[in-house]
Amino acid sequence: MNLSSVAPPPAGEKTATIFVALELSKSTWLVALHSPAVDKISLHRLQGGDTEGLMALIEHRREQAQAALTRPVRVMSCYEAGYDGFWLHRFLCDRGIDNQVLDAASILVDRRSRRAKTDRLDAAALLRTLMALERGEPRVCRVVRVPSLEQENDRRRSRERARLVNERGQHSSRVKGLLMTQGIRDFKPARRDWREQLETLRTADGRDLPSCLKNEIKRECHRLWQVIEMIMEVEAEQRQAAEITAPGIIQLSHLRGIGLTIASVMTNEVFFRDFQNRREVAGYLGLASSPWSSGAVSRDQGIQRSGNPRARRTAIELARLWQRHQPDSGLARWFHERVGAGKGRIRRTMIVALARKLIIALWRYLTQGLLPEGAMTKA
Repeated sequence: MNLSSVAPPPAGEKTATIFVALELSKSTWLVALHSPAVDKISLHRLQGGDTEGLMALIEHRREQAQAALTRPVRVMSCYEAGYDGFWLHRFLCDRGIDNQVLDAASILVDRRSRRAKTDRLDAAALLRTLMALERGEPRVCRVVRVPSLEQENDRRRSRERARLVNERGQHSSRVKGLLMTQGIRDFKPARRDWREQLETLRTADGRDLPSCLKNEIKRECHRLWQVIEMIMEVEAEQRQAAEITAPGIIQLSHLRGIGLTIASVMTNEVFFRDFQNRREVAGYLGLASSPWSSGAVSRDQGIQRSGNPRARRTAIELARLWQRHQPDSGLARWFHERVGAGKGRIRRTMIVALARKLIIALWRYLTQGLLPEGAMTKA
């Protein structure tokens, strides 16, 4: 039964709540359920992916509670963000269940060195966390903001490209490493004439390449060029999508030093969200500070690194590009005034600080139209 078809309660009638926590794995789902009609937690094990069994269990308990309490009963559920993604969240919401996806790293756990950990204990802890959220304790854990289907689909391009670029480097390094064992240093597998190069290669002591080694290099180069063609295909899709459906990507790429790839990553990973202030922007990227202040001890532990890792890496890369391509901007001058000729740790620390300021400035540029101070646009 679709719970969204249940009639709303009459005005003034209080609604009871069934709490459901899902501990998910590939093989099994452990469901922890608390009904207002029975003051205890019940555990139920289902086969992994058994949505029909899950909905039958929830509807059965809802009907029991509604009959015992003679008033409307709603269902609130949760599970940890992870392997299953967000399809289950959409499935539950479409059936009238108020579902929350929780950040697993934000849930409090026992700090003993050898704490017990089982699916039963984890499911019960999830259920208690969900009930605390409903009581009005927002800081008991962090709730994940689920992207829409379109937003989740758009980010696949930049993530696929990042994986392909990494694979391209692996194939290229493998070819160069194999040839280095024969004293060959000048072979370039990413050039289109790699076949001609390979036929003319000689080892450092003047011999022809061994046949098995030559065949292995050929196959490795074929894989490399297959990956290169895939990268070009993904980049073509990125350009087409940016021109049609992503004005934010085009707006960012108008700034000097920001290309289509970085603009796509930042738009699809960061700026699709609605941030309330600059602290939320920095916190989402994990670029906010982590103070440690207790008694007489007061120090800073550095940045949190608890946000989106892809966005954080791209933001730091963009900060390096910004000081090179926007040397007259206010942010670049701020960086050079504080770093000067310094190198090493101070420079790495200030690059992260520049990345945080730059991302906030770009957020204001996209939402309020405020161009970063002294920034130049492309001709």
